[in-house]
Amino acid sequence: MDRDGILNLLNFYRKELKDNILSFWLPRCVDTENGGFFNCFDNSGRTLVSRDKYTWSQGRFVWIWSKLASMTGDTFSEEEKDKFLKLAKHGRDFLVSHCLIGKDDWRCVFLMDEKGNPKYVDNINVLDASIFADCFVVAGIALYASVARDHESWGFAKNLYRSITERINNNTYHSLPYPLGKEYRMHSIPMIMTNLSCEMYKAAQALEPETAPYYMENIRYFSNDVLENFVDRRNVLHEIISSDNTFVDGVFGDHINPGHTIEDMWFQIHAADILNETGRISKIGEIAKNAFELGWDPQYGGYLHFTNSTGGEIKGNFENDPCNEPQLRLVYDDWGSKLWWVHSEALYTSLLLYFRTGEQKFLDYYRRTEEYAFSTFPNRDPSIGEWIQIRARDGKPIEKVVALPVKDPYHITRNFILIIELLEQELDKQAR
Repeated sequence: MDRDGILNLLNFYRKELKDNILSFWLPRCVDTENGGFFNCFDNSGRTLVSRDKYTWSQGRFVWIWSKLASMTGDTFSEEEKDKFLKLAKHGRDFLVSHCLIGKDDWRCVFLMDEKGNPKYVDNINVLDASIFADCFVVAGIALYASVARDHESWGFAKNLYRSITERINNNTYHSLPYPLGKEYRMHSIPMIMTNLSCEMYKAAQALEPETAPYYMENIRYFSNDVLENFVDRRNVLHEIISSDNTFVDGVFGDHINPGHTIEDMWFQIHAADILNETGRISKIGEIAKNAFELGWDPQYGGYLHFTNSTGGEIKGNFENDPCNEPQLRLVYDDWGSKLWWVHSEALYTSLLLYFRTGEQKFLDYYRRTEEYAFSTFPNRDPSIGEWIQIRARDGKPIEKVVALPVKDPYHITRNFILIIELLEQELDKQAR
């Protein structure tokens, strides 16, 4: 890609981020009365259907505002970045006040009402229903601490991170909306912990450098876990393996989640950079290629939510499968859905691998993804602009819940920011 192509793409993503994504969320997401943010909108973005607050999303909001506040380059003015940092503090304060189960009990509640009171999720009898919520709180508050130079927030993030790692090591955590029997392991855990440990490492470098080696070793551990235990000989990444790190028969063990694989491969590239182990990039690229190829829908275009490890439709049904894990029902019922987050992750990962490897194939993946994503997901109503996030296999919008009953700002915003930063870096390289 030549300099003009990079500049055009940079200007495109700056405009999309500012005019279509952030313009939807601000100011309508901000709860000025109680703190925190609203995001239980319907799929179109027209109606706020609940004022409840999922801790998962609150942590993500804090990360987004903190990341926007820390951006270099010309995308935002200093005045705009100051406003983003204030929004991050607004969310940070709400979480620190309300997200923990109790004083010195370093577990996060999964769901809160608009005032921050904990709520039980239907049919779930624990408040700490998902360790993923804890992870997003740590990521947001750690980044806020780094940008704001706030050591109190850094202490909060460290304590919660320590609790997360202890629960993972002891296998004493819950994983809603993806519960799993103890005889299995899910890719999602080492995946998110690779990313979270990278966030903690970068914050430690800024605030407490002597602790950075601890987080680096955790990056190495979780990254190795993904690349050595969940990836088969064909460089296909499986979502579920057994607790003894062997592969599982049947649809449950054979299915792949192309979006998760694609997202995790940029996590792994960032981890390799911190570890100074760029030799990993070749394997990461091969894993990503398989996800881009196997996940692509040859009939309608776009990436399938789930597919077999050799590609193609998920055959059969949950009722006739001898495995009764709840996650398997989602695989059977939802394999053909086209989800916003998968495509936004594919935009960044394909571009990142193109610039890292120089392989034309990754630029081809990017262009194919860009054409599908921007012709399918953006809401054409200019008063909304944000993406209609959930589509049927044929691309038509549908009103359904995936993971949480929320409209989530995280993936699109994060990926557009990362693409902007990547393109700015490439322009700097070409100018030298």
